[in-house]
Amino acid sequence: MKKLKVVAPSLPKRKTKAAESIEERESKLCALAYDLVEQRLINGTATSQETTHFLRLGSSRERLEREILQKHKELTEAKTENMRSQAHNEELYSRAIEAMSRYSGNRGEDDDYETYLR
Repeated sequence: MKKLKVVAPSLPKRKTKAAESIEERESKLCALAYDLVEQRLINGTATSQETTHFLRLGSSRERLEREILQKHKELTEAKTENMRSQAHNEELYSRAIEAMSRYSGNRGEDDDYETYLR
C-alpha cells in the first residue's frame, strides 16, 4: 500500500516586526496557529482534535462560560472601585471632622493662624 505524504499548506508570508513583549509574541504565535488550523479545516486535513476544539469554541455552553467569566471580571472590578471609593470617602470624612473640630475651638494641634500672628 502506498503511503501518502501530507504536506502542510503554504501560508502567505508576512513580514512583521519583532515582538516587543512576551504577550505580543504569544499573540502572534496564536494568530499563526489559528491561520494554520483554518487552512487545514478548509483543505480537509485538520485533525480530529483541531476540529473538536473549534466545535467547542462555537458551542452555546462555551459562549455562556465566556459571558460568566466576563461578568465575574466586571464584578471584581466594581468591588475594587468600591473599595477605593470607600477609602477616599473615609479620608474626606476625617478631614471634615478635623476641620469642624478646629472651627469649634477644639484644637488638637497648633493652629496655623496663631502661628502666623506670632
